[in-house]
Amino acid sequence: MTGVLVFQGATGGADGGTGDKPAAVEVRTSALELSPSADGRNAALARRDAKPFSMVGMTWADPGAKITGQVEVRARGAAGGKWSPWLRLDGDSGQGESGAARGGTEPAWVGPSDGVEARVRSGGTTSAGLPAGLRLDLVDPGTGKVSAVEPAAFAVDETGEPTPDTSEPAESQPPVPPAEPDASGSQEPPSGEPTVSEPPVSSPASPSEPPPSTTVAPSPTVTVPPAPPSTAPRPPIASRAGWGADESISPEEPGYLPEGRIKAVVVHHTAESNTYTCAQGPAVVRGIYAYHVKQLGWKDVGYNFLVDKCGVIYEGRKGGVDRPVMGAHAYGFNAETTGVSVLGTYTDTVPPQAAMVSVARIAAWKLGQYGVNPSGTATLTAGDSGTNYFRKSWAKGAQLTFPVIHGHRDGYNTQCPGDAFYGQLAAIRTWAAGPVTGLSVNSLTGAGKSGTKYYTKADVTVSWSATTPTALIKQYELLVDGKPVTTGAGTSTSAKATLTVGDHTVAVRATHISGKTSTSSAATVVAERTAPVFTAKPSLELRTGTVNTTAVPVTLKWKATDGAALKEVRLTSPTAKTYGPTTTSATHTAKSGAATAWTMAAHDYAGNTAAASVSATPVILQETSATKSGTWTAKSSTSYLGGKSYSSSSKNASLTWTFTGRSASWVVSRAATSGQAHVYVDGVKTATVDLRSATTKYRDALWTKTWASSAKHTVKIVVVGTSGRPTVTTDGLVYLK
Repeated sequence: MTGVLVFQGATGGADGGTGDKPAAVEVRTSALELSPSADGRNAALARRDAKPFSMVGMTWADPGAKITGQVEVRARGAAGGKWSPWLRLDGDSGQGESGAARGGTEPAWVGPSDGVEARVRSGGTTSAGLPAGLRLDLVDPGTGKVSAVEPAAFAVDETGEPTPDTSEPAESQPPVPPAEPDASGSQEPPSGEPTVSEPPVSSPASPSEPPPSTTVAPSPTVTVPPAPPSTAPRPPIASRAGWGADESISPEEPGYLPEGRIKAVVVHHTAESNTYTCAQGPAVVRGIYAYHVKQLGWKDVGYNFLVDKCGVIYEGRKGGVDRPVMGAHAYGFNAETTGVSVLGTYTDTVPPQAAMVSVARIAAWKLGQYGVNPSGTATLTAGDSGTNYFRKSWAKGAQLTFPVIHGHRDGYNTQCPGDAFYGQLAAIRTWAAGPVTGLSVNSLTGAGKSGTKYYTKADVTVSWSATTPTALIKQYELLVDGKPVTTGAGTSTSAKATLTVGDHTVAVRATHISGKTSTSSAATVVAERTAPVFTAKPSLELRTGTVNTTAVPVTLKWKATDGAALKEVRLTSPTAKTYGPTTTSATHTAKSGAATAWTMAAHDYAGNTAAASVSATPVILQETSATKSGTWTAKSSTSYLGGKSYSSSSKNASLTWTFTGRSASWVVSRAATSGQAHVYVDGVKTATVDLRSATTKYRDALWTKTWASSAKHTVKIVVVGTSGRPTVTTDGLVYLK
């Protein structure tokens, strides 16, 4: 399966131009000094106008100092002039990197603003005051057309390697050397290399000419480690040029991890407002970049990668996204890790799933370059003494064990990445490491289930689900008897298969982006095309009950079987009813004098059917059509069939009907004083019927008789002359023609 989908390129710049190389977006910064209190434990900046800004942070002179109290700011929106609520800043940006000019808080995004107010209070009972040189640093990230954040789709090549980094060095710099070959001299990826890859977001370029990049390359004196292939595909990454980085403010060459390999991923949040929009993501990144470089004096943005709440991944510190670049994000552990920071504060709120999925994808790709299991642990060497958020302390040079993907708080005394986000790291490890979890077959359309087995004629549609996000799934395969019959993308949720006659197992196999596979529980599916059989065709017979000219009581009988699994028997006319596989009869009523076809269909679970029917006409024979013997008195009432009936108290008085049919019923009127009658069929006494009833009943079919086939019969009723209640009232005879 090969498909091509195109990323929107990173084009345009601050001037709106559309050259091959996006222009940098100019970022402006300004600073306002705070006035300290006499005891040095408080400082403030009164409300005042300010140059336009969208990001704010508090800095101080000593880069090694930190504020243990509260740092709060509020801003006046440039659009409506409304002041924001007080926003608390994280009092420590993580000690940055060696050579930093100033210490500072994490910066906070406040949106376009033109007024500011700040207050700082030293915390605890310590007598130590606030650090000297407090100032409020304001950042205007600038505006300009950048495009790095909206991938239209991705390329899929079933036989290809993960797409290599297309970021090229600036035209004035020498190129970054390619990945070095392995010991065999081959530059092919390892055999476990997945075949799905996604190119980074970059400007479109012809196949013969790599797209340009504004990433500043190292000088020829820097030893650049190789960019090894990964066991996971590279996710789309917005290049520095794509988000409008002004490379002129950070001209220093990048640094690389001393051992040339990444052992762990440190997850951060930027501890700022979550109110930015998806479109503002590049501006937030530019603001952090400028704050780190221009205000704190770092040589570049501290994080290796940044992720906005919409899931867009941004290239952070320069040096090549596919190289082990040394960041400034985890004090004491920068030399063995890469840092990923999600824009926003996630102390009480979990990041959107799109952001967490992107963290898992970038972690899987980077760790996959060095054969590190995202769900494992890593032993790191502390570059300095320290204490983490959980009050665990260590000395410089200590060997510490961390989860491979861990939070900043695990190695530094900070809340980062926030309580809510920290609680999601276990899920991110699972997503990044694979295999796909929660995989199950939900339904088989085109097949019926009986017990633990499914039955079909041939064609089935299998639907499934998994708890792993689709972006971390390479593909799904539908397996029949353990062999793949169709393959779909990681976003697919169903597939079709045509089965041959016989028993089969059907399952779904998911391939994680790492290449690991998982398989659902298998369903047993029987393909069979033999129709059910009516071993007893439908038949109709009269039954007891109240008779009307439009509703004669009848019983419909049948028997159906199936070689595999009978599902149901449906009556389709003259009315619609559905019966279970073990039901063999049902009561109905039929209209007298009308020939009616009773049509039935037997269905098995595979969808095979068989049809059968019976036709019959209920005929009402009035008492006047009978041959009389003895004394009978005619009665009239609307309660009687036809408005009339015969009544007799004379012993041995009789009525005889002759008809051709296969079922008959004698219809009477009943009361507490009603007597008894003998019933003779074809000259043979078959029953003595007692008409007595505690309640008065009219048109009551009290006695019935059914034969195996239709034939000529006589039914004779004879009055017994029961002592004290000799009267018998008859309302006729009904037979099935």
